[in-house]
Amino acid sequence: QVQLVESGGGLVQTGGSLRLSCAASGSADSINRMGWYRQAPGKQRELVAAITSSDSTNYADSVKGRFSISRDNAKNTVYLQMNSLKPDDTAVYYCSINYRSGSVFYTDWGQGTQVTVSS
Repeated sequence: QVQLVESGGGLVQTGGSLRLSCAASGSADSINRMGWYRQAPGKQRELVAAITSSDSTNYADSVKGRFSISRDNAKNTVYLQMNSLKPDDTAVYYCSINYRSGSVFYTDWGQGTQVTVSS
């Protein structure tokens, strides 16, 4: 099992920036993908950005050009740099990891970190 610890959320004004971090620990034979999702009150959880083991990335249309996902393999950490934040970005942000242990594939989630963008 892999544990994820997120940090970096908080309150920021419109146009501001935040960087989220997600550190993974535990045992995994290989990590396929790490990503960030978010869930606003009354809405479904949605993918924000993801990065694969080969550093291929994809983003939600709503954050393209503003957010950037990256990873530090040596630290087993994934980052989400969020710039030009808008009130619509307000949500709980969750880190996720897809990995293989033996012949089984797993998905684990972090506890979530609140991001609030004030207008």
